[in-house]
Amino acid sequence: MADLIRNEVFSCFVFYGVLLVIKMYIVAIITGQVRLRKKAFANPEDALRHGGLQYHRQDPYVERCRRAHVNDMENILPFLFLAAIYSMTGPSLAVARIHFLVFFMARVLHTIAYLFALRAPTRSLAYTVAQIPCISMAVQILIAVAAYA
Repeated sequence: MADLIRNEVFSCFVFYGVLLVIKMYIVAIITGQVRLRKKAFANPEDALRHGGLQYHRQDPYVERCRRAHVNDMENILPFLFLAAIYSMTGPSLAVARIHFLVFFMARVLHTIAYLFALRAPTRSLAYTVAQIPCISMAVQILIAVAAYA
């Protein structure tokens, strides 16, 4: 483990990876807080605890928050895998940092666009920009391991 932490690229990945996980936790907390504020609970037992079964319902903004969180899971989890493997292929720190930073900033913008319903195509552009470093890392990983396949 100490050797991995001394690997500058891996440490850079860990930095951005942890920031992304924290961002996911923040979106989850926001979703929960919006559920409480809107009194829109997904489970009947939660609705009963907070006023009655009439609150076992959907709310458009709660669903927006929930979709932002699901979208994070669909995109950040593959990034974490790709970036971890990519960081072990020996890329330059500068190039790796650009990959990680572009993905991080695009995902933050994507979340802001989702939660605040920013005008199209802000969210889809942020999504697309975040996919570029993922595709780049995936291709570079495949090139690095193709001889062993």
